[in-house]
This record gives sequence, structure tokens and C-alpha cells, in this order.
Amino acid sequence: MSVALAGSPATNSAQYEPLRVMIVDDSVVIRGLISRWVEAEPDMVVAASLRTGLDAVNQLERVKPDVAVLDIEMPELDGISALPQLLAKKRDLVVIMASTLTRRNAEISFKALSLGAADYIPKPESTREPQAADIFKHDLLQKIRSLGGRVRRRASPATAAPAVARDPHPAPLPHPAVAAPSVASQAALVKRSFGPTAPRVLLIGSSTGGPQALMALVADIGPVIDRFPVLITQHMPPTFTTILAEHLARASRHPAHEGIDGEAIKPGQIYLAPGGRHMRVAKHGGSPVIALDDGPPVNFCKPAVDPLFTSAIDVWQGGILAVVLTGMGSDGMRGGKDIVAAGGSVIAQDEASSVVWGMPGAVANAGVCAAVLPLNQIGSKVVRLFAGDRS
Repeated sequence: MSVALAGSPATNSAQYEPLRVMIVDDSVVIRGLISRWVEAEPDMVVAASLRTGLDAVNQLERVKPDVAVLDIEMPELDGISALPQLLAKKRDLVVIMASTLTRRNAEISFKALSLGAADYIPKPESTREPQAADIFKHDLLQKIRSLGGRVRRRASPATAAPAVARDPHPAPLPHPAVAAPSVASQAALVKRSFGPTAPRVLLIGSSTGGPQALMALVADIGPVIDRFPVLITQHMPPTFTTILAEHLARASRHPAHEGIDGEAIKPGQIYLAPGGRHMRVAKHGGSPVIALDDGPPVNFCKPAVDPLFTSAIDVWQGGILAVVLTGMGSDGMRGGKDIVAAGGSVIAQDEASSVVWGMPGAVANAGVCAAVLPLNQIGSKVVRLFAGDRS
């Protein structure tokens, strides 16, 4: 058994300490890689580096981590089996599932989300490929920071403060989380009226926490899907989007699939951007079609929300309703601005119901939203807007 433990955190002023990260993976290479990345960050520390899920369960109360990066395939006790045991011992533990890009692991990752995992992250096939390793590092550290920080803020709303950095002047991150106003101030962000005409297409963008939010939303908008096309970009890798489309079809009881380059866009269908490619919209013979793009990442994402939002304007002009759901970063903000400028409308998920209020917070702060709503109110609002309600 390979176990490395950091000292227990102080019992007082825990909110001022770096996030404690527990790394659980049977690969010594992966454990070492993630440990070095975490220790290099000013606001994180490796609380433990463990080989199996059983080690994690046994050491949890001693280690007291804020975040666990949990591999799926491990000896003695695998990640999906360890997950409920870890959460039973520490309900506010942030668990990020890590897995290779296989269909089996994608299915397990979705199951883990339903069991209480905060998020998932695909491991690169080889850490020797610099670009793949850099993307993995960037995404993992952002998830640890954003998800771990959110739990701490919720635990100490009156006294929480930024973690004390070991370097008093840390370098800025390349993709910082967008600062979000408090829930109490969100009403002040809603300044725009909805567009003057009823929408003819629904566009949705989401990231961290998105799969669960999307499942809930599509289940509530059946009358809209019956009569209008729905296009979705969820930040997600290949294989995972294939599984997500299948889940969306079951949740909505409507056809849902990954967009195919050149296919006609029709009412009654849900089109999901395939992992690893941007999904745009174009016209062919006067009719809207899917246009897949293998260009570079946008906003550090591929697929990204902005290409979908912006390209749709040439097809539907002001007849667009865009919904920005939970997610890190600011993807969707520029596209949201363009949609509003063209006469369309934008709705953002509110902070309280978001796993991360980065993307929806960005569009809200940009002043382009006509509404900022809890997830359980977005569906009914969308249905009313497509039925002609403009208030």
C-alpha cells in the first residue's frame, strides 16, 4: 500500500487555509503528476496520495480533505464503490471522478454524478503528450478550486474569506473563475426586457454541473421540443457526449443525438455538440443545418458555447432564446451579447441552484439577461416564452 499523508488542518480558521486535496489512483505516475500540480498552486495542498478506494475510506477522517480526485478503476475498492462510503463519512466532500475515455467509464461517471459526485474529468490516454497533459492539468485545477471553494463559502457564509496563499502575490490563472455577486443582489442584474418576437429556436450552454441540470430542464420543456429545435453545447469530451445524448433522449422523451455535419435542423429534435468539435449553425438552400468545426478551443473549451450562440444569429436573427446553465468560466457571455444585440433573449440559471455560477454569472454580470432563475423555474418560463409570453 502506498500512502502519503499531510498534516491535519488546524481546527480554527479552516476557511483561511489552502484547499486540502486527496488524490486516489492506483497509478503512481498519475498520483505523482497530480500531486506536483496541486503543490505548485498557492491555494491548494496535497492532503493525501492514496492507491485504492479502500485506503481513501479508511484514511478520510484522519486526512480531512476538502476535495477528492477519485479514480474509477482501482484494486480492493474501485471508485464507484468507494464514492458512497466517502460521502457517508463526509457529506460535504467534493468528489471529482477521474477516468479514461471509454464508454464503460463514461457510463460509470454519469452514475457517479447521480450518487453525489460533484464532477468528472477524463484522464488523457498518455501524459507524454504535452497538449493533452496541459488541458488535463488546467481543467483539473479549475475544478478543484471552483468546486472546493464553493463548498467552503457555503459552509461559512458569514466568515468565509479567500484562502491564504503561500505566495502573497500568486500569478493569475489563465482561465479565472468569474466573480459572482451574492444571491441577494441578483435581482438588480435583470435589466433587459425579453425580445419583441417569440423565439423560434432554443439554444442551451452548460459546463460543470450541466448534465444534471440539462436532464431536469429537457424534462420540463416537452411542448417546446415538439414544435421547435433545441441545440445544446455542454463542455464534455468525446464518448461522454454520446452517453449524454442518450440520457437526454430518455429524460425528454424526444429524439436527441450528437449533431452531424450538414444535417438539417428540424423541430422535435435535440442536437448536442459532439465532444471535441464545435457545433455551429449555417444555412444550406435557405434551411438551417449543423456545421461542425474542428478548429482550436474557444474559451479553453471544445466544444464551446460562443460559436453556437453567435452562428445562430445568421439563421434565426432575433428569434433566439438562449439559456446559460451552471458552469465554470465565461463561455456564452460573448455569444449572449451578440444574441441580445440581434433582438434575441438570454436566461441565466441563478447562483443558488448552480453547481458553479461562472458561466451564468458572467452573462448576468454582462447585463444581457432578461431573467436569472432557479433551475426548477427555467423550464416553465421557456414554455411560456415560446407560447408568446413576452414578460
